[in-house]
Amino acid sequence: MEEISKGKGIIKVALVGPECTGKSTLSSLLAKYYNTVWVPEYARKYIERLDRPYEEKDLPIIASGQSELEDKLLKAANKLLICDTDLSVIKIWSEHKYGACYDEILKEYHRRKYDLHILTGIDMPWVEDPQRENPHLREYFYDTFKNDLLQRGANFIEVSGSHYERQKKAVEVIDELLAS
Repeated sequence: MEEISKGKGIIKVALVGPECTGKSTLSSLLAKYYNTVWVPEYARKYIERLDRPYEEKDLPIIASGQSELEDKLLKAANKLLICDTDLSVIKIWSEHKYGACYDEILKEYHRRKYDLHILTGIDMPWVEDPQRENPHLREYFYDTFKNDLLQRGANFIEVSGSHYERQKKAVEVIDELLAS
């Protein structure tokens, strides 16, 4: 099975972590710093357009949309593609909420590769949002994401602190990747 990783020398960085831990903010800051594009979380726009609560059957559509958006923006990336999320978010959420994950999502999850994952810490204050569901499970999900990265043997760093501190640590590691 073909693995998707670097596209024409593009380094791919994916941010993962529990809800409301600054992934979108850090993605935006990193993309601006490196003068490149970032892939937003497809699920947000998809769920906003629904005239009903999302259901398990929506998850393959969301996963496919996330992958397609990433592939599209990869073509516009400048040496580096920043991904606000990857399919581990859908996999972990599906397993938590529904007890399983669709095979098609798992297949794509295993196929996609990233040069670096950034795991965002739970020390950011919780901000209410209609799409956020579990402020009381942030530590659980942090541990779940970390275990997923460890099981995959993924190259990852953990970031915490202010937006500036997170960006600074991420830049140090990304600069090393770009230099290698």
